[in-house]
Amino acid sequence: MRDWLIGLAVAVGCLLASWAVLVLLARRLPPGILRDLAAFIPDCLTTVRRLRADPRVPRRAKIAVVVAGLWVASPIDLIPEFLPVIGPLDDIVVVALALRYAGRQVPREVLLAAWPGEPRLLNRLLGPPGGQGA
Repeated sequence: MRDWLIGLAVAVGCLLASWAVLVLLARRLPPGILRDLAAFIPDCLTTVRRLRADPRVPRRAKIAVVVAGLWVASPIDLIPEFLPVIGPLDDIVVVALALRYAGRQVPREVLLAAWPGEPRLLNRLLGPPGGQGA
């Protein structure tokens, strides 16, 4: 049992360290694609938290963004987090798909208000504003 707890502590430590590196890179890198990629996961987590609390977001969209948030927080991944560059790739894909799904059910202005990063990134992820419900 002790070995499992040590292993779990190491995994959680690695996960927190990788998140800290992403946050640090998002703040320190010059503006550009690398900074945008480093900031994507922290921005997505903030958006998930904000959308979950917003009464204008339908239940299905809330479930999708909460599942995406849990996926990012989970230490179990398809691609291990400790692999440089590609480690967070599965997290990015899952969150992007969840935000795209939510983007079809939530007014764009609600998503843009919840997104702390560059609005152009979210607009590019969501696609043209025509195909929305709400």
